[in-house]
Amino acid sequence: MCNTKNYKVRRTPPGGLVVQNVKEGGIELIERFDASEVKMWGEIDVALREEAGAALANALDRDKPVVIDTADVTFMDSTGIAFLVQFYTIGAQEGLNVKLRKPPAVVSDVLQMLGIDEMLAPDMLDSEELMATPA
Repeated sequence: MCNTKNYKVRRTPPGGLVVQNVKEGGIELIERFDASEVKMWGEIDVALREEAGAALANALDRDKPVVIDTADVTFMDSTGIAFLVQFYTIGAQEGLNVKLRKPPAVVSDVLQMLGIDEMLAPDMLDSEELMATPA
């Protein structure tokens, strides 16, 4: 079965079809030597729940500092915000340093509106500086 939200069908002459994967957002764990980077892009919503859970579990298993990169996020609903809060909460319980890298306005405005912007303390360093920051 095909989830039509993640695919675009385009007709080509004469009468053919091309199916393209046009996933609207994503979450990926990048395993660096000294840290785990969680890269988020596009629309972060309930459709990415499984990816979020996998990134969280795998990053915590690595037991290294975590940098969450939301620079390329274009939309984030309550599911995405809950993911960030969960990451910080569990990370703190596990003694992990978790940082949010340069969140765009679509993320930082929501965090501020909910009054949790200071809890998550977005870090305004660029990626190279964050990776060099000791835990």
